Amino acid sequence: MPGLYSIPLAGLKEARYTYEFEIGDDFFEAYEGSEIRRGEFSAVVVLNKCSTHIELDIEINGRAEVVCDRCLDSFYLPVSSANRLFVKQGREWEEEDPDLITMPLDEHEIDLSQFFYEYIHLALPLKRIHPDDSEGRTTCNPEMIRKLEDHLMSGEEDPDPRWDELKKLTGNN
Repeated sequence: MPGLYSIPLAGLKEARYTYEFEIGDDFFEAYEGSEIRRGEFSAVVVLNKCSTHIELDIEINGRAEVVCDRCLDSFYLPVSSANRLFVKQGREWEEEDPDLITMPLDEHEIDLSQFFYEYIHLALPLKRIHPDDSEGRTTCNPEMIRKLEDHLMSGEEDPDPRWDELKKLTGNN
């Protein structure tokens, strides 16, 4: 993948430049163990070349195929991310700060593929559930929802008497 998601730095004058990248299924397949296998994204990178450093404003929008935490069906989830990355030149590569990298003086391009990958994955919500429809009803697989409701416990019929003495101690009786 080198070059496909790279920006050439050699010969850039102090100014603002805009680059656009398309990110698809083949991008995610190149990363073994990627949480996303299918997705469609557009990345817009605004590069601001200054005398001492380079600022990259990276905005990524699109959708990723994920598995619903509730019904286990796949669906496309909208994902967006906006990040700023600072690049300065030094003797060797350093990436100690997630927002600042130092690259060697002899490097003539910056490959953004790893940054795109990380920004997209970090933008995924922890809880991934089918969105509700316009009337507020779930769009999850109805058969799976029925099965879940069948197994849902609805309170205890006979409370365990062993807890009664402990409840008196906390005042929650």
